[in-house]
Amino acid sequence: MILSDWGKIVEEEFLKSFEIRKELRLDEYVIMPDHIHAIVILLNKDIETQEIKEQKSKLERKPKSISSFIAGFKSAVNSKIDDDIDKKGLDIPKYNRKNHFFQLNYHDKIIRSHKELINVQRYIRSNPKNWKNGKPKGHGR
Repeated sequence: MILSDWGKIVEEEFLKSFEIRKELRLDEYVIMPDHIHAIVILLNKDIETQEIKEQKSKLERKPKSISSFIAGFKSAVNSKIDDDIDKKGLDIPKYNRKNHFFQLNYHDKIIRSHKELINVQRYIRSNPKNWKNGKPKGHGR
């Protein structure tokens, strides 16, 4: 996958997130034209379990959780892309609460076995070659 200038910003900020957040480890990832696939390992599992329990009763983002990682990553990317828009003098709207660069939510899944980990790693590695004309092969016909 050849990344655009903004794709390079996404990758730079994504990798920087793992330097900053010692509670996370990156296993496998790929940045696609309109999404990212990644296996992110949360080293303190108690935090995520507590976060899930508490989110059922109220909306709150816990520190050192996957949701706080995603929020921080998205914010950093939006800021860098807005800076790039200014730097290049592009006549396009900047990204904010009403104009999103990223979709509002994200999909996460807990990998529960070594076999499942291998399958997800294989899926991530093969994703770029399954991409054709802006959509996964076999979609949109």
